[in-house]
Amino acid sequence: MSLMSPGNDTVIIGIGEYKVGSMPMASIGLGSCVGLVIHDRKIGSGALVHIMLPSSQGKTDRPGKYADTAIAVLIKELTSNGSSQDNLIAKIAGGSAMFKTFSGNLNIGERNVEVIRKLLKEKNIPLKGEDVGGCVGRTIFYYPKENGKLTIKRGDGTLAEL
Repeated sequence: MSLMSPGNDTVIIGIGEYKVGSMPMASIGLGSCVGLVIHDRKIGSGALVHIMLPSSQGKTDRPGKYADTAIAVLIKELTSNGSSQDNLIAKIAGGSAMFKTFSGNLNIGERNVEVIRKLLKEKNIPLKGEDVGGCVGRTIFYYPKENGKLTIKRGDGTLAEL
């Protein structure tokens, strides 16, 4: 499988969606959105969510769409599937400022990253890697069975691995 295209066994996670398991997962076209991986280092499985906004403001219909509800639902799903919260680590990618004219409070990408960092810290889940900010979109590939490897292809053509 190449970084350019997911393999047939790769589950594609769309905006506001999440998946828990040990199969390869990918999220395509992260701009201001953030791809959050919560990985169980002991059992080789984890979760990927494509977070769009920092706060649900009380909405409960799509928990993967918002940072505040996504982290809670991923922890619940992972622990109900045999993970111990003590074994969880996190990695994030995305959170770009896709439009340079937006700054401060309107920079959704930056706000997404700040809220995710804060919530992970509150839940005692260490953030072990991040590729965030800037002005480029990203596509990410998460491999739970390969020690939680996260590969990133940036919109400018550069590659990274966490």
